[in-house]
Amino acid sequence: MTTGMFRELLRQQPFRPFRLVMSSGEAYEVRHPEMAWVTKNDVLVGTDIADDGLPAEFRICPMFHVATVEPLSTDTRAG
Repeated sequence: MTTGMFRELLRQQPFRPFRLVMSSGEAYEVRHPEMAWVTKNDVLVGTDIADDGLPAEFRICPMFHVATVEPLSTDTRAG
């Protein structure tokens, strides 16, 4: 993945939530475009979202370790 690809994912209108799956197998969900930040070589993903909607922590995800990006379901219906 490249910086441009991540910026494109975050700028989609409407935004489509996605999951970053790392080469280690760890995965991080990006449910809102303001919960991820792109730098030259990394994506910072907000984690442990508090009641106020702000991330309590973040994870640094090196782009060269992103194995795949998966779309997340936006279906909120209880089933």
